[in-house]
Amino acid sequence: MTAAELPRIATPRVAAGVLFFDDEGHVLLVRPTYKPHWDIPGGYVEPGESPRAACIREVEEELGLTVDVGPMLVVDWAPADREGDKLLFIFDGGHLGKDRQNRITFQDGELAEWRFVATDNLNDHVPARLTRRIRTAVSARQKGQPAYAEHGSEPN
Repeated sequence: MTAAELPRIATPRVAAGVLFFDDEGHVLLVRPTYKPHWDIPGGYVEPGESPRAACIREVEEELGLTVDVGPMLVVDWAPADREGDKLLFIFDGGHLGKDRQNRITFQDGELAEWRFVATDNLNDHVPARLTRRIRTAVSARQKGQPAYAEHGSEPN
């Protein structure tokens, strides 16, 4: 079989982010300088890089923190109209205490601000599908079992 005869396969963009929690269980959000809404720390996976390694790299590049992320909480199949197929991973960053919060420094100019937000208030900061993805990840963390999602929610 030649390359031309092979069936078409998906070639999704892959991104990875992390959820950090404060003492009240609120989630760390960051405000990028290049888009109109808040996000979680993370970014796209580079060629040859694992999603976990990309997550660790992005946290260091964006926040100046060296972290060892915990388990994967959710993988989300989330194609976007202008970007095509996407696989989005969220990892557990665990508790981010005051000492580590005080060490946050914006390294690369991509971020302007950070804050902890209650999951009930996510809609005020992030798009609906990211709200769903974060809530799915928080639920997976509480259950102690990773989740699979499509457009942010677990399929029925």
